[in-house]
Amino acid sequence: MKVVLFGANGFVGSNVAEVLRENGVTPIEASRATGLDLRDTAQVTEFLKKHRPNFIINCAAHVGSLNYVTELAATVIADNTRMILSMYEAAAAACPRAIIINPIANCAYPGQAELYREDEWWNGHLHRSVLAYGSTRRLLWTVAESYAMQYAMRSINLLVPNMYGPFDSTDPNKAHALNALVSKFVKAEKISQPELPIWGTGVAIREWLYARDFARIVWDIMLLPDRPGLDQPLNIAQNDGLSVKELVDIIQAKFDYRGKVVWDHSKPDGAPKKVMDDTRFRQVFPDFKFTDFEQGIANTIAYYESVFPY
Repeated sequence: MKVVLFGANGFVGSNVAEVLRENGVTPIEASRATGLDLRDTAQVTEFLKKHRPNFIINCAAHVGSLNYVTELAATVIADNTRMILSMYEAAAAACPRAIIINPIANCAYPGQAELYREDEWWNGHLHRSVLAYGSTRRLLWTVAESYAMQYAMRSINLLVPNMYGPFDSTDPNKAHALNALVSKFVKAEKISQPELPIWGTGVAIREWLYARDFARIVWDIMLLPDRPGLDQPLNIAQNDGLSVKELVDIIQAKFDYRGKVVWDHSKPDGAPKKVMDDTRFRQVFPDFKFTDFEQGIANTIAYYESVFPY
C-alpha cells in the first residue's frame, strides 16, 4: 500500500498520518512544509511520477476561521482552486489509477439548510461567510467527477463537519472553531487573563468530528475501498449538534478559569445550523464508534497545554 498524503503537516493531515503509521503504513508526505507547492502542476506531476501511489489522501487546503476566509477571500479561492486543478492534472498524467480520497467541508452545503442530506448539498446558495472556501469544496467534487468522466479516475468524497482535536494551529484566526476556543481557554487560564473574548453570539449550532475519527474512517476505506456506498459523496455524520454557547460551557467546565467570558458580536456566526444526516453513513459504516465528545475535548485540551506557551 503506497500512500501520498497531501497536506500532511496540517491539522487533519497530521491526524491521518498518525493513524496510518499506527497501522504500519508510512505515508509519503507532501505539503508546503516539505517544499512542494501544490499549486504548481509541474511540481506535483514530477512528485507523483516519482512515487506512483495507490492512494492519494487530499488533506491540503488554504483555510482558517470565518474571519480569515472572509478577509482573505480572493487569496483563499485562488489558492484552493489552483491546488485542486493541479492535483487532478498531475494525477491524470502520473498515476490515473490511484484512488483519491477527498474530505469536503460541510460549508459546501446550502447556507440555509436545517439538516444536511447528501442528495441536497447543491440545493441552494452557500452562506456568504464561507463563500470563498465553500465554493472550492463544490469545485473539488466537480473536478473529481469530470476526471472520472474523461480519465476513469476514481475519487471518494467524504462530506465532513467541523473537526477538532490535536495538531491544529495555536493561532485562533487559523485554527478550526472548536480548537480555537480550547486554545483560548488554555492560554487564558495559564496567564490569568481577566477577560476571554469569544467570537460571535454563540447561537450557531454545529456538529463536531474528532479529527482522529476521520483518520480512522479513511483507514477503513483504504482497507476496503470497494465497499458499497462510496460511489457518491458521503456524510461523515452523527446527526447531532451543539450551539457554540453550549460548547463554551462544556469547555469552561474543564478549567478553573475565573475571568469573564465576553462575546464579540462584531465577528460573524456563519450559517445558523450545520447538522448532518447520518442515514447513509450508518448504512456504509454500521459498526463505527465515534470518540466520546468529553474524551475528545480532554485530548484537545491536553494537546494545547503540551504546546503552550503560544
